[in-house]
Parts: sequence; C-alpha cells; structure tokens
Amino acid sequence: MSISIGFEKDVFSLEKLKLPTRHYYFNDTENYVKLLSIGEGIFPKDKIKTYIKLEDSTAIITTESATKVYPSKKEFGINYINIDLKSSNLEVLNDELILYKDSKLLQILRLNADENSTFFYSDILTQGRSYEHFDFDSMLVRNKFFCEKKLEYFENFEVLGKDLKDYIKRHESENYIYLKIYIKTNDNDKFLKELHSNDFDSFTFTKSKKMILGSISANSMIEIKKLQKKIWILYREKLNKEEFCLGKQ
Repeated sequence: MSISIGFEKDVFSLEKLKLPTRHYYFNDTENYVKLLSIGEGIFPKDKIKTYIKLEDSTAIITTESATKVYPSKKEFGINYINIDLKSSNLEVLNDELILYKDSKLLQILRLNADENSTFFYSDILTQGRSYEHFDFDSMLVRNKFFCEKKLEYFENFEVLGKDLKDYIKRHESENYIYLKIYIKTNDNDKFLKELHSNDFDSFTFTKSKKMILGSISANSMIEIKKLQKKIWILYREKLNKEEFCLGKQ
C-alpha cells in the first residue's frame, strides 16, 4: 500500500499508487492534496508508504480524516513517510492519530530539505476512542530531519500506553491530546520570537538552529486544532501567504 506524488514547478504528478491508498488533488488557489487510506486506518502487518517530492514548488498536504490504528496481538502496523524538498515549501497537517486498545504502531518519517526549502509538519496523538484512555500497547517513532544533507533532528523513542496513562495520572493533568510541530523557515530566529510573543513558549531550536519544534497539549480536539491553526497561520504570514481553508469541520 503506497502512494508517491510530486510537484515540479507547481505541476502535480502521481508517480505511484497502490490501493487501498487514495488521494484528492485540488489547485484552486494553491496546490492542496488530501491523502486517504480505504478503511481510514492501519491494520496489523500493514505497511503504508507515502513518498512526497517537491522541486521549485509549494504544496499543502493533509489527511482526509483521523488515522485509526487497529488492535494487534503481535504485529506492528507501519506508517512510512519520505519527503524530499528542493527550493520548495511544504505544509503538512495530519489529522489525529487514534490508537485503539492493544494496537501497535511503528511510524517512520524521513524529511530532507535543502537550504532554500521551508516546511511546517504537524502530528496529533489522542487518548484513543472516546471510551478508551491510552489503552494502546506501543508506538515506536523514528523521525529523521535532514537540512542541507546533514541530520538536524532525530527522534527515536517508544511510547507505551500504560506509561503515558501513569504519567498523566501522576501529574494530575487534564490534557490528553498532544500536538507536535516541526518547522523550518528562512529566518528561524525571527519566527521563534514570533511564537514566543504569542505565548507558544514550548517551542525551541534544534541543535544547529535550522529547525524549530514544539509540543502542545489540550483537553479537547477543538482546542488542539485551534492552536494548530493559529501556529500555521503565523507560519503562512511569515511566507506572506494568506490564510488557507482546508475544507474541514
């Protein structure tokens, strides 16, 4: 199950499509792609591969709906994403990830950006279905971000549902939805100050200051999406772009 899409000088191309992955492409005002897996989820042993390549282009990519990860006795579902940017701008706003009870997920993200590229990439993790509370088994994350062919940021960790549940209980936190955002602009110093001036104090530089990243938590999906949108608007303003409607509720 895989899809490979590209943009060269803002011209869209579908290079590979293997069902049940699907896509919708719109270009009324900007290049905009919605990605969809039939069944809207990841089952045990699934290997969903997404390849995105931009050259001298700009694009917005999102998911059609929340990604559900179904229960598994042993096998992991795998979500692999590879992104390559050359003199381009990419904005990725993933809908929430819903890990069902006893589910297992391996997420691998590899993003390459050259000196002239910018990006906004966001992920959302929920507590599971409405009647669940971090009852998933395990989520493994392997995220690598390369800037100018050098590794700028590497995430390599495992989250156990029971540990996350215990953490929230110990800290008596009412927040159970998490948003992670990764950003590269053409002036990270200035943009980080802009984020801090808007009270997004959790954001900071990566080791060489070629990226900005931050995490935010909230107690409702409405609130987390509102915060995601606010930061995205600030990012687009930095690029002299107007607010964009994703066409979702």
